[in-house]
Amino acid sequence: MSSTHDVIEEILRKRGLVSRIFANREVLHPDYVPDSLPHREREITKLAEILVISAKGERPSNVFLYGLTGTGKTAVAKYVVKKLVEKASAFGVRLNYAYVNTRKVDTAYKVLASIAASLGLKVPHTGLAVSEIYRRYISALNSWNGLHIVILDEIDFFVKKHGDDILYKLLRVNEDLSNARVSVIGITNDLNFVEELDPRVRSSLGEEEIVFQPYNADQLFTILKQRAELAFKPGVIDDSIISYCAALAAREHGDARRALDLLRVSGEIAEREGVDKVTIEHVKKASLEIEENKIYQSIASLPLHQKLVLKSILEIVTSKGYASTGDVYAKYVEKTRHFSLEPLTMRRVSDIISQLDMMGLIMAEVTSRGRYGVTKMIKMREDFIPIIEKALRDLD
Repeated sequence: MSSTHDVIEEILRKRGLVSRIFANREVLHPDYVPDSLPHREREITKLAEILVISAKGERPSNVFLYGLTGTGKTAVAKYVVKKLVEKASAFGVRLNYAYVNTRKVDTAYKVLASIAASLGLKVPHTGLAVSEIYRRYISALNSWNGLHIVILDEIDFFVKKHGDDILYKLLRVNEDLSNARVSVIGITNDLNFVEELDPRVRSSLGEEEIVFQPYNADQLFTILKQRAELAFKPGVIDDSIISYCAALAAREHGDARRALDLLRVSGEIAEREGVDKVTIEHVKKASLEIEENKIYQSIASLPLHQKLVLKSILEIVTSKGYASTGDVYAKYVEKTRHFSLEPLTMRRVSDIISQLDMMGLIMAEVTSRGRYGVTKMIKMREDFIPIIEKALRDLD
């Protein structure tokens, strides 16, 4: 007689609620921290050596981790700190940590509130002065009397947007504490970010630095293989597919995050098609889908005036194949009137056109028009047009 579990499994399968592809898709998400991190032993050892005194309750140096996207910085930081928190409790030491992605939690208020929340402090979503949250955090630390490790991820985005005041405050926080201690781990994808920091912040943050090199195709294969065994049902994916994903991602600066996305999206496409094996074809479709999504997101997050310039280019290019700066500016001014906005200057719009070109959304070539001076000839990639149209639909 079949067990109750089998009966429920059977009903779920009939209703299409049990995946034929995934055993555990969470394993392929970027936030998942596995039990072991292949090819990051050196970085784990180095970070653990810096932080290990925290398990005895002493304050370790601040650490700065940098390397390109998808090189394992976040995973290593979370992995080492979580292990130390477990060890510290065995020693009867108070050790806790806060992890904040400052690209997602993108105001000083939210960053401090999030750090404070990891100590159990309830901070309202709005309404307090940043200095008041800071004061509450300090007093919670002093009464807690332990060591708090604060991990600030993608800190370059935050500093470029809001300056380094909050970072400076957190780096000097120990001066305001009597019993507790705080140690900061900063993470950035921008290799030049350290140079651009204010010297007083740089010396405090970069007490210790660890550089993460990109993964090569063989290393990516090991990482993907480890995750695929947990994520997919037996027989769904074979090594040649994993190898293909690893090779694609190795071409893109050895980005493990992109490689994991490829695996996950390939599986989702196979699932949508109702098949029970992932093929090279699924990976190719996934690569395209991820690329389109990236373009869509980069357009969706543009400020309004930049969207209006892009929309003007789109309309002119789709009607006559190319656009000049003058055409774009005239169309853009028309659009700002429609939205009751003050138009930007011609020079500023020309800068925006250059930015859109750098982002790869358009192609702008400077051409000479003899005595009429120079202008930019602007075109668009055919395959981008439908994605751009979709992303700018809210301006219709």
